[in-house]
Amino acid sequence: MTRVKICGCMRVADAVAAAEAGADFIGIMFADSRRRVSTEEASLIVRAVGTPLREMEQDEPPPLHPGTFDTIEAWFAHGAEALDRLLARKRPLVVGVFEDQGIEDVNEIADETGIDLIQLSGSEPWSDALRANRQAIKVLRPRPGMTAADIAAYLEPGAALAFMLDPSSGTGVTGDWPAAAEIAARIPLWLAGGLDASNVAQAIAAVHPWAVDVSSGVETAGAKDPAKIAAFVAAVRGE
Repeated sequence: MTRVKICGCMRVADAVAAAEAGADFIGIMFADSRRRVSTEEASLIVRAVGTPLREMEQDEPPPLHPGTFDTIEAWFAHGAEALDRLLARKRPLVVGVFEDQGIEDVNEIADETGIDLIQLSGSEPWSDALRANRQAIKVLRPRPGMTAADIAAYLEPGAALAFMLDPSSGTGVTGDWPAAAEIAARIPLWLAGGLDASNVAQAIAAVHPWAVDVSSGVETAGAKDPAKIAAFVAAVRGE
């Protein structure tokens, strides 16, 4: 089953619509973006979809066991299993999206708002995931012409639990699906960029990602559209 993340939720109503449609993850923006929310708004969104994981279990994220899974294949398979265990406890999980922000600030915002996961979407080193106080998703915005081999060389085991390819930065630009498919054949890949209800089934058939991420593809006039959110999730599920 391909998991779904509805990113860029700006209002409680957006998050509720995503949860009701069956999304596995919702994303809220703390990076520089027109979708950026305040910590107060984020706290309301987090609470609207359930108790934060931090209040449901231990005070620190599960140990990452660096070196135990020393290949990218083993590491990210381990990460996907860990995320599925978290989803069994809470769905949707709330992901805070950051980009080139100091990890101390990231951790402070995470604690203040109660987000469940951290997404590092900029040029942060992989080691920042080890300094984060939540489990992390690392994003690569591939350069034009970047091959699957180039992408694989970028990957590092032992830090972030998940890896996302996103060429769009929320602009709706699609990526190189054949290259993404080569990576998805090796690890549980998160795929973003230019997805909407009309093409996500095609993307899943071509790439076989572990998760798909959408933001602009479920908006109308710059705002999240509940009907488009529901249609996107239904398309992913083949309904």
